[in-house]
Amino acid sequence: MARFLFVVPPMAGHLFPSSSIAHALEGLGHEVAWVVQARAAWGILPASAKLFTLDDAAVDGCFAMLAKREQETGVAADNESYWEHFFLPLARVMVPAIEAAVAAFAPDVLLVDQQTLGGAVVARRHGLRWATLVTTPQELLRASMNMPESDETRSGYFALLEREMGLPHTTDLDVSPHLCIVLSTRELARQWFAPQMRLVGPAIAARVESTPFPFEALREGPRVFISLGTMNGDVSGPFHDLVLEAFAGDEIQVVLAGAERPASQVPPNVIVRPFVPQLGVLARMDAAVCHAGHNTVCESLWFGLPLVVVPVKADQPFIAQQVVDAGVGVRLDFLRLKAGELREAVHRVLAEPSYRAAAARVQRSFQEAGGSQHAAEHLAELAQAGG
Repeated sequence: MARFLFVVPPMAGHLFPSSSIAHALEGLGHEVAWVVQARAAWGILPASAKLFTLDDAAVDGCFAMLAKREQETGVAADNESYWEHFFLPLARVMVPAIEAAVAAFAPDVLLVDQQTLGGAVVARRHGLRWATLVTTPQELLRASMNMPESDETRSGYFALLEREMGLPHTTDLDVSPHLCIVLSTRELARQWFAPQMRLVGPAIAARVESTPFPFEALREGPRVFISLGTMNGDVSGPFHDLVLEAFAGDEIQVVLAGAERPASQVPPNVIVRPFVPQLGVLARMDAAVCHAGHNTVCESLWFGLPLVVVPVKADQPFIAQQVVDAGVGVRLDFLRLKAGELREAVHRVLAEPSYRAAAARVQRSFQEAGGSQHAAEHLAELAQAGG
C-alpha cells in the first residue's frame, strides 16, 4: 500500500473534493496525510485525519494581500491577480510545511491542487511523483482557447517561484507531467486535454454534511437554490438584496445560502441561511443560481439542475461560458444585474425543456465518469508505477 500527501489550499471548494478522494484511497488500503490550514479543514476533514498544518497568520496574510489588491484597484480579482497576489504568496507560505511533511511522512505520491504550487515545487526538489488535482479547468480552457499572453504571464510566475526555490523552469507547476485528475467531463468542459489527464467528474462521494437545515419548510412547487459562494463576501450583500426583491411574492420557493437577514425582511417564499448542507439542499431543488464557481456548477449538474450563472471574478467567467456552451443554463452580467432580469432568467430555465435536457446529459456523463473512486484508482496506479 502507498502513502499519499494531499496539498490543498485553505478553501472549502478545494477541500471537499479532496476529502472525497482521500476517503476512496483509504478504502483501498492506502494512507493519506494533509498539508492544510487546520481552521479551514475543520468540519470537512475527519477528526482522525493526519494534518501538517499551516501558520494561520501567514495564510491570513495571503488573503489580506488579495483583498488589498481588490480594494486598491476597485475591481474583483481576475485570474492573473489571483496568481500574483494570492497563489504565489501562498506557495511561499506552504513550502516549509510541505517540506516538513515530506520528511516526516515519506509519501510515495503528492496530490497537489492546481493552485497550491508549493506542492509541485517540493515534489520536484525531492524527485517525487506528483499528481495535479484540477478542481477547476479554467487554465486548461485557456490553453485550448489559444491565449498566449495569459500563458506567458502565468508561466512567468511559475518560473519566478522555481528560481526562488533553486529549481530550473521545466514545466508549468499547475499541470503535472505524471497525472492530472480533472473534476469534470467533456460534456461540460468541451476542450483539449493532454494524455496524462483523467476526467473523473465531480468528487462528492462520502461527503458528510452536518449543517442543520429546515427541510420540512420546503413546500410543493418549483424550488431554486441561490448562492454567491464563499469567496465573494465583498459584493454578496447587494446581491442578496436583489434576490429578495426579485422573488418576493413569486410562486418559486428560494433557498438563499450565504446570507443573513432579519425575518422581517425575508419574504415568505424565501429561506435564508448563512450555511446550508449544499448537496442535501440541491437534491431537492429544480434549478440553481450561482456565481459559476466550479464546485457549485458541478454539484448542481450532478442533480440534473439547469443553471443561471452570474460570474463575479477569477475563473468564474470561464466556467460560466462552459455552462452556456453546454446548453445547461444562461449567463447574466453581475455588474448590470437587475431584479427583473434575474427573475426572468430563472423562470426561463425552469420553463424551457432544453436546459433540463442538456443538464441531464451532463449529469449522466458525471455518473459514468467514476468520481472519487476512479480518481483514487488512477492515483494508486501512479504510486505503483513509481514503486
